[in-house]
Amino acid sequence: MTQSYNSTLLDNAVAQLAKLPGIGHKTALRLALHLLRQEPEVASALGEAIIAMRRDIKYCRVCHNISEDDVCGICSNPRRDPSQVCVVESVKDVLTIESTHEFHGLYHVLGGVISPLDGISPSDLEIESLVARVSEGHIREVILALNPTIEGDTTNFYIFRKLSDTGVTLSILARGISIGNELEYTDELTLGRSILNRVPFSNTISAQ
Repeated sequence: MTQSYNSTLLDNAVAQLAKLPGIGHKTALRLALHLLRQEPEVASALGEAIIAMRRDIKYCRVCHNISEDDVCGICSNPRRDPSQVCVVESVKDVLTIESTHEFHGLYHVLGGVISPLDGISPSDLEIESLVARVSEGHIREVILALNPTIEGDTTNFYIFRKLSDTGVTLSILARGISIGNELEYTDELTLGRSILNRVPFSNTISAQ
């Protein structure tokens, strides 16, 4: 089907697709025209999958990872080590670390990092729920796996202060990850080695 700029339906579809991250107007138009060339069932299946995802996926009440149940598959897996908790910024970081197959503990998703310039304070994050998990006494080590940025380091230090008197070991990924890089774009080998070679967080304070 040829491109038509006189279709309100096409314009609306392109406008909605262009709201997705990394999708500009030209890419949105290309995607919309691709869907128009498919059988109606293809577009229906896509729409239904998106609606079902948005409606039925929830957040784990323990770690705040995405889940289809109240407790996610990682937290409910008896083969995971409940004494280790890896603290990450977002769900995509869970997926990234899982791809290394080097970590076998649990996670805690903060939902962001402290960033005063963006109006994000500690109360906007899942930090108090992390403190509550640690206070239960089952966690032996908390691994801080936030992105090595100013905001990530600020959040690391805040968590360190909150947990420093709890007796748990606080460690941080080995800095094989370049400063300013995000976990999502770090190769699996480097990230896996950073997890295995993590160091006590207190060792990094003097270097900040």
